Amino acid sequence: MIHNAVGTIVESNGSSSMATVCASSLALMNAGVPIKKSVAGIAMGLITDGKKTVIISDILGTEDHIGDMDFKLAGTRDGVTAVQMDLKIEGISVDMLEKAIAQSTKGRIHIIDEMEKIIKEPAEDLSDYAPRILTLKAPVDMIGGIIGPGGKVIKKIQADTGAKVEIEDDGTILISSVGGEPAQKAKEIIENILKVPEAGEEYEATVKKIMDFGAFVEFLPGKEGLVHISKIAYERVAKVDDVLKLGDVIKVKLLRVDNQGRYDLSIRDLLEKPEGWVDEPPRDRRPPRRDNRGGRGGNRR
Repeated sequence: MIHNAVGTIVESNGSSSMATVCASSLALMNAGVPIKKSVAGIAMGLITDGKKTVIISDILGTEDHIGDMDFKLAGTRDGVTAVQMDLKIEGISVDMLEKAIAQSTKGRIHIIDEMEKIIKEPAEDLSDYAPRILTLKAPVDMIGGIIGPGGKVIKKIQADTGAKVEIEDDGTILISSVGGEPAQKAKEIIENILKVPEAGEEYEATVKKIMDFGAFVEFLPGKEGLVHISKIAYERVAKVDDVLKLGDVIKVKLLRVDNQGRYDLSIRDLLEKPEGWVDEPPRDRRPPRRDNRGGRGGNRR
């Protein structure tokens, strides 16, 4: 995972880049990013007249301007992780370099000691403001169900959760958000879209359409099934809308998936069965069609 920290410098009389290294380390730990160790940086300077040389730690702006070297070193207690050197002279000796590195190490350790008085290890939980990226893998033939006609489904997921959803051609899904909750909500919605319903499973469903013979409910995103009037309650239900209203959120159990891929659901099967109740034989899913062919004036020719 890649983390990007941006530092804003409001005033500078020294090395703003090394200040950013220290600040970024503190910020990432405070945000809960699991970095292994504190990282600090220090800028070393050098002034020489050819005979006498002075190595300066944590150079100021003036020392950088009049000096002969700007040598930046960043790292942990264990070693250096990044270096940069600018020289105004032709070069420096190995002895000068060794002294600069040794002096910078003492300075870096001192800075880390001060930083770790504030925070020594990453916070256990990521900050609510830390960006998250979650990934999913979808079968390529199910990508269309996540996108929807004209992008309707994916746009609704993003609008409802506040997360950004990107789908690659191989079925990789990237879900990003500021804070973990929006991305997690979007992930759960997509997982439900990808889920293959199985008989016996229980779902939370929303009533979408009421008919004389039952109610159609959405029990997974994009998946609707029928709760037959006989499966609403154990007592007799005269009219579906006496019990259910559009938009009602109910618990249902999937009884079966017929050979046409239609879902038969039940509210009743999740209720406590009355004493002495005897189950009736299963009823047809929908009333049979009337056959209007013939019947008036004899057979057609």
